[in-house]
Order: sequence, then C-alpha cells, then structure tokens
Amino acid sequence: MTLVSQLTTLDTLPAGQGGTVIHLAPSAQGGADVARRLMELGFVPGERIRMLRRGVQGGPLAIKVGESTFALRRFEAALVSIKPEQQAE
Repeated sequence: MTLVSQLTTLDTLPAGQGGTVIHLAPSAQGGADVARRLMELGFVPGERIRMLRRGVQGGPLAIKVGESTFALRRFEAALVSIKPEQQAE
C-alpha cells in the first residue's frame, strides 16, 4: 500500500478517530488566507489531530489540535490532508 492511498481529508474522518496532518491545500473560496489561518491555528504538517464530533446536517466539525479544540466548517476541513491512525481490530 502506498502513502497516497492512505491519505484522506479531515472532513471525512469519523468521530473519535485521530490522524496526522500531512498537507494543507489552498482554498478556492478563500485562497491562501484560509490555509494560512488553519496553519496559525495549529494545522501544520506533522501535527496530530482528533475528530471529536461531527455536526449534524453539514454543521461544523469539532477538532482537537494539541490542547486546543476548534470548530471548522466542512470546506475548511476538506483542505487538510491527513494520514489516519490505524484502528485497533
């Protein structure tokens, strides 16, 4: 299995699962400003994150980065490429 096939975006991560930030893409809606804001919040390559809660009907996502918790809109979370943690079987 290659690294590329193991990557996903933060907006698809199930609640309770964690991962590691790999890359941030620029946004078509906000250009580099949204990616810059995410980096300032701590979404930087190599940082571990955890999906705490998924909002209902397209609502915001609650994400833990370090010791902080943030609410992200789904389009913002879709800019963050992550490598999900392996789930214990």
